[in-house]
Amino acid sequence: MIITKFETWWVDRGKCLFDEKRQGGAKMGWDVIAIKLTTDTGIEGIATCMAARSGGVSESYLHDSIAPVVLGRDPHDHEAIFYELWNVDRHEAFFPVFLPGPVDVALWDICAKAAGLPLYKYIGACRTSLPVYASGNFHGTVKEYVDEAVYYKSKGIRGYKAHPGGPVEFDMEVHQAVRDAVGPDYILMSDPVGEYTMGEAVKVGRQLERLNYKWFEEPFRDFELYKYTELCRTLDIPVAATETTRGCHWGVAQVIAQRAADIVRADVSWKDGITGTLKIAHMADGFGMNCELHTTTMNYMDLVNVHVSCAIRNCEYFEYFVPEDDYRLPMKGDLPIQNGVITVPEAPGVGAELDWALIEKSCHSYRVQQL
Repeated sequence: MIITKFETWWVDRGKCLFDEKRQGGAKMGWDVIAIKLTTDTGIEGIATCMAARSGGVSESYLHDSIAPVVLGRDPHDHEAIFYELWNVDRHEAFFPVFLPGPVDVALWDICAKAAGLPLYKYIGACRTSLPVYASGNFHGTVKEYVDEAVYYKSKGIRGYKAHPGGPVEFDMEVHQAVRDAVGPDYILMSDPVGEYTMGEAVKVGRQLERLNYKWFEEPFRDFELYKYTELCRTLDIPVAATETTRGCHWGVAQVIAQRAADIVRADVSWKDGITGTLKIAHMADGFGMNCELHTTTMNYMDLVNVHVSCAIRNCEYFEYFVPEDDYRLPMKGDLPIQNGVITVPEAPGVGAELDWALIEKSCHSYRVQQL
């Protein structure tokens, strides 16, 4: 079995999901590229790829630098392909961090379908479900955070993570108001995606400890390892990091070695697919650390995250990026969440379908390469 066709559809969402501060003055849509790999036996591997600032750049990387590596290969050789793409990245391409992962997912999807197994069982099952926490985007007022947390609690979701947008005083207001609104025992996390000073991070971390938050995520840029190490030494609340670190498991290894995080983060989009995410999760497990999977901001790939989470032991929650309507396209249907728990699909492969009619309707560009 070999890959004979590599297809992509650049899907225009027609909206921006980031606030103006994080657009940085540059137009930032939230487009998606649907990827389909087809084998000579007719099995298809499906994935979706972020194209948040330039679908054209992402599409060109896929066809110019990645498709030639994949075409003609046995999809079971995903480990060899993983390392070959790293060589291409190092010596030629410098891929966006979210680019190789979806292709790796499509390869695994093919292999699981060929085996007639759901992806998590093909990897090696550990469980079939995870508790869910809602993870909102950035808001302009404290009330919006409170309303969001209360709403998802009322829907049975087990926890809520705020992304307070700064300054620090505003973030602390959000933390207090959300805790007051949901009660003392509801699971809460904070992820300011921050640029805090050390003093600010300690001040906020101490507040989160008093308020019984579960973890404190990404108060610094990922590469500020000295600050992360000092913060982990200082605070009692677990510090989560490595969401956007480059270098896949090599990058996360440096964080663990320097004790610069208590919880590491990974996902199948930004950490080189299932292959890369498993490397990170297993490495963290060896150090007695959790690897909490990060949303890919795309429902289909988040469902792949569920498969990986159910194939490892050291992930406690599923991050549910809300509102779901913003992140569903181009997957058909909703994520399988009931009573605050997400259950892994049992169909072969990923076990979900893309809405190909909608993809065709919203398609900005279609490209294909084949043997």
